[in-house]
Amino acid sequence: MNHLVTRKIPPYWSKQEQDRFFSQVRHYYWEDPHLFKHCPDQVIRTCVPESEIHTILTFCHSYACGSHFRGRRTAAKVLQSGFFWPTLFRDAYQFCFACEHCQRTGALSCRDMMSLSPILIIEIFDVWGVDFMGPFSPPFGFVYILVAVDYVSKWVETQATRTNDHKVVVKFMKEYI
Repeated sequence: MNHLVTRKIPPYWSKQEQDRFFSQVRHYYWEDPHLFKHCPDQVIRTCVPESEIHTILTFCHSYACGSHFRGRRTAAKVLQSGFFWPTLFRDAYQFCFACEHCQRTGALSCRDMMSLSPILIIEIFDVWGVDFMGPFSPPFGFVYILVAVDYVSKWVETQATRTNDHKVVVKFMKEYI
C-alpha cells in the first residue's frame, strides 16, 4: 500500500525481491482511502487492515451466515463477502481451530455414524391395515366400506358392507387374503 501511495520501494531490497514485488503489485489498486485487489476469479475485493480481520472472521464463522464451518468454508464466506488479505486461509483455519463452540461440538467421524442397513425387513403383503369407513347414506342398503391397505406396496382392497362387525372382516380376509 505504501508503494502505491508514494511510488517508492525500500532501497535495501534485492533485484529478486523487487521483481517479485512488481509482479504482485499489478493486481492491486489504490483508491483513497481503500486498497483493492483484482483476484484471479475476476472479482475486485477490498483489502482489509489487520485491525478488522478478527471482526470479519467472527461474522463469517460464528453468526447466522457462518454456522461454524471449518477454515476453508469460512475463508470462502469471507471472499464471497468481498474482502481479501494475503493470509486469509491461514487466519481462517487458525480462527476456526481456536473457536470454543467448534471445539465443544467436534466433527462427526465415520465411527460416529450409524450403519445404513435396514432395521426391519418387511416383505410385500406382510403388514396390513384394515378399517371401516362410514356410515354413509344407504344406497342399496350398503352403509359401510371395508378398506384393507398393504403398508409396503400401498395396495388397496375395498368392499361395501351392510354392517361393521367382526364377521364381515373375517369373511373379507378369507376371500381376498
